[in-house]
Amino acid sequence: MALRESPELVLKKFQQLVNVTPGGILSKEQLQQFVNSSFSDPGQEFEQWEPQDWTSSPRVLAKISDQKLQAWASDLNAKWKSLGRKIKDDVGARPMFYSQIYVPHPLMVPGGRFIEYYYWDSYWVIEGLLISEMTTTAKGMIKNFLYLVERYGHIPNGGRVYYLRRSQPPFLTLMMDAYLAHTNDTEFLRENIHLLEMEYEFWQRNRSVSITVGDRNHSLNYYNVQIGEPRPESYSKDWELATDLNEDARQELWAELKSAAESGWDFSSRWFLSSPHPISATLKDTKASAVVPVDLNAFLCKTEHLLASFYRILGNTTKAAQFQANLEHRLEAVQAVFWNEAAGVWMDFNLLKKQLNPAFYPTNLAPLWTDCFSDQAAAEKAVRYLERSSALSYKNGLPTSLARTGEQWDLPNAWPPLQHMVIAGLAKSSSPGAKETAFILAQNWIRTNFALYKKYQAMFEKYSVDGDGNPGTGGEYQVQVRPRTEVHRWGGVCVFIESLTRPRGQGQTSW
Repeated sequence: MALRESPELVLKKFQQLVNVTPGGILSKEQLQQFVNSSFSDPGQEFEQWEPQDWTSSPRVLAKISDQKLQAWASDLNAKWKSLGRKIKDDVGARPMFYSQIYVPHPLMVPGGRFIEYYYWDSYWVIEGLLISEMTTTAKGMIKNFLYLVERYGHIPNGGRVYYLRRSQPPFLTLMMDAYLAHTNDTEFLRENIHLLEMEYEFWQRNRSVSITVGDRNHSLNYYNVQIGEPRPESYSKDWELATDLNEDARQELWAELKSAAESGWDFSSRWFLSSPHPISATLKDTKASAVVPVDLNAFLCKTEHLLASFYRILGNTTKAAQFQANLEHRLEAVQAVFWNEAAGVWMDFNLLKKQLNPAFYPTNLAPLWTDCFSDQAAAEKAVRYLERSSALSYKNGLPTSLARTGEQWDLPNAWPPLQHMVIAGLAKSSSPGAKETAFILAQNWIRTNFALYKKYQAMFEKYSVDGDGNPGTGGEYQVQVRPRTEVHRWGGVCVFIESLTRPRGQGQTSW
């Protein structure tokens, strides 16, 4: 919502309104009238934009042998035309009038209630664009993130000024890798590799922690946004959550909520102080900065691997050796700190308890996806871990956790990016059992998404693993249903998983 007048004038009018109101407490009607007169309608900072590189028949469609699935994938591909946006030049020229952070190139918005870009969501958007052969649009979105790194030193959580002091899982280097795999545009890499390194250094400088195991100190990374006050985008919710706390406890809780939001998992029992099954714990027990997450370090492990590889391609052997050394240190740290031999999987480390969190999360398998391991039997051990848990008993997808807390990153919800990480990590293993498990999980996930698409003509950000399958539940907002108009931000994942795991000629499934 853009300001209709200068910030100074709007603030002056608000203060005048408070001063002339008995007790200084505005009624809902007064506040609504002030908002209507001072702010324009949402979305005015964008222009509609239709991508010129869209094609109705990307090659991936021919790889999908089932005709119903192929038609569905074609429907999803058509949604790109309605999700393109360009931020108006006025946002860059007069930023004080807007909450939107300006970026210069067109982009794809998530859809539904989300009309601005978000960081880690965009990795899967870009993957979807690339398999849809929309390389120019994908490159533009990567350029936007590079622009943000150059301007701010990191990539904000999302495209609003109130997200500037926190980030999200670091996927920029992985975005570049995905783009290069489709284009081999090494000149683009050469021009921007210093910005990939700059973002990596943000995490090393601001989000690192040392953990001692035996006589070895290991440097790993965690989410840690030590900024108090309620989140601007959820101000009233945060304020009400902390009403019965003293000032110090309030500020600490608000900082922890921001740390959890930086993870992308806002919110989850994964960040609650009690674990593994915090039935009595609530959002008020969030302590995200006490958790050293497996997946964040797996992402940074992949980043180090890619930066070493990129510098070798560009002929910079000194930098390549530096990042290769960083990678080797990370591999050692991930194994020493996170690996649980008895369980046969990696687990989050709790800094306060000085122990691993034994709870199930799909991210416990994230190192398989990012190749952050050296044990060639790791995939087979991970399959046995899944089989021993109850996670595989849910036929609509892998649950985000096994704790029912009412938070959206917990049971009964299944989130597409987590499905992708697990499925892709198992699928590229040499283990037949891991490949078979990946195929079954992919079939289950496709079936769930397809069934709900037929029912609602829409995709959803999360799905319930309970019963016959429904849109996800819980959290701070209702899951968005937008029949016939918009596909939510993870829509392309279904096509990506289908193309990744289903060989041509495999037996047909009845849909």
